[in-house]
Amino acid sequence: MLCDNCGEREAQIHLTQIVDNTVTTMHLCEQCAAEKGVETGASVAKFPLGDFLASLGKGSGAETTAAGGEVACPACGGTLQDFRQTGRLGCAQCYTTFEPHLRDLLRRLHGSSQHAGERYAAPAATAAAGAGTGAGADAGPGRGVAAGPAAEIGELRARLQRAIQAEDFELAAELRDRLKVLE
Repeated sequence: MLCDNCGEREAQIHLTQIVDNTVTTMHLCEQCAAEKGVETGASVAKFPLGDFLASLGKGSGAETTAAGGEVACPACGGTLQDFRQTGRLGCAQCYTTFEPHLRDLLRRLHGSSQHAGERYAAPAATAAAGAGTGAGADAGPGRGVAAGPAAEIGELRARLQRAIQAEDFELAAELRDRLKVLE
């Protein structure tokens, strides 16, 4: 397909614009795309994650040791600079070697370096843990569920009713689907 702009070179960039529900598609060669200000493959970063990580670490100077040399992993030889360029660590030992830097990065990205989400619980552990929590535990899936499928169905139905009364329809849909699977 030839370039829509010059009609001479092969189109390598396909630009689709939607303005007021009107779709406009342009097929451009790299030169015409550059003239129109469209970023081409040559101008787009090779490792966007690496560039993002590098921008977070700019000005910190934390990646150097007291002697002024850069910290390197003793197992693979990877450096913090390598991680910032590629967004990948070299080996499992890198996590230990760069732990202070990774914690700082996680704190800046997520606001914390500790996981605060839900944790997987094996079915046997769920039944044992749920037996003493009672019916008021609405903390999430797999929590507060009594042993046995009939009791679990009863608990899910009760939680479904509470979700409907509270107009929490997303939770209600999730609970309905879980009930269908169990029944």
